[in-house]
Amino acid sequence: MSRTRPMSKTRRSVDVFNLSFLDVVSCGFGAVVLLLVIVKVSGPDQIARIAEDLTATVQRLQQENVRIVRETQRVDTALAGTRDALAAARASLASLEDERARLSAKIAIQDREYAAQSAIEAELRTAQQSLSEEMRRLLDAQSRATVDNAVIGGIPVDSEYIIFIIDTSGSMHGAAWPLVLSKVEQVLRIYPEVRGFQVMNDMGNYMFSHYAGRWIPDTPARRETVIKRLRTWAPFSNSSPVEGITRSIRQFAAGDKKISLYIFGDDFAAGSVEAVVRAVDQANYVDTDGNPRVRIHAIGFPTLFALQGDISENSTRFAALMRALAQDNGGSFVGLNSRFEPPRHRGGPPARRGGFR
Repeated sequence: MSRTRPMSKTRRSVDVFNLSFLDVVSCGFGAVVLLLVIVKVSGPDQIARIAEDLTATVQRLQQENVRIVRETQRVDTALAGTRDALAAARASLASLEDERARLSAKIAIQDREYAAQSAIEAELRTAQQSLSEEMRRLLDAQSRATVDNAVIGGIPVDSEYIIFIIDTSGSMHGAAWPLVLSKVEQVLRIYPEVRGFQVMNDMGNYMFSHYAGRWIPDTPARRETVIKRLRTWAPFSNSSPVEGITRSIRQFAAGDKKISLYIFGDDFAAGSVEAVVRAVDQANYVDTDGNPRVRIHAIGFPTLFALQGDISENSTRFAALMRALAQDNGGSFVGLNSRFEPPRHRGGPPARRGGFR
């Protein structure tokens, strides 16, 4: 039996200069070369130049930023001023709109009043009075064809109670008071007998405080007392009959009484004609037959024409108001064209009392 000899292991020798080693050496050498190139490009001079460029850029950007900030501040200031001006313009526009609305409403009211005032102004300038055929017919039917009846011709005299509302202002006392006394006497004369009467001024103040809110019994002595007291009676007046009218209606109007108001005045100093007419309509509402609870008559005195020499706005407003109240409340408005009572004629036809319309 033969023995086989074991195979001997062979060792390989190591070659340090093989291909892998050369690759490593080449890469290392390339890296060294590249590093040298980089170091060459980024040398101190180049870095200093780059730093200078960056510093100049930063300074330029900082200056631009300062300029932009200043421009922004200027724009913000201008914008704030523009906003303030816009707010002021809007407030002014709103105020102008309110003023325009107020003036439009005032013009509308004045237009409505002007139609009545223009007609009344023409009547106040008329120098003569002529009774219409209807007035004469009423006077004849009531058997009152006397001088006094002609003065207030056309005024219905069917009332059982009468109330005088007399303007006691300075213009009335200074320019027409004797004529006021005469007209009060004439009105009383066409009512030979009534169940009661009352005297108030345009502010609603009573001539006799102890008769406040109740009727003065009608007697010749009391009529004389009223005329005597009226000569010196001068309570405060605001030249507006509204208070006296509304107070007398509220305190004395009654469905079972026939009442007439006689308003004596010369001007309407303040307030709206239309507003007063509405207020009186509410107080003096009509009954089931369509008749107002109180008749309203008015007599206008030309005192402002005498004092100023021309028709004033307040006198035309008074005439417009009285005409509207008389028309709406079953009465008559009488406008006088003189402050003086014409003289009576002896013999022949009686003298015509001028100024009533």
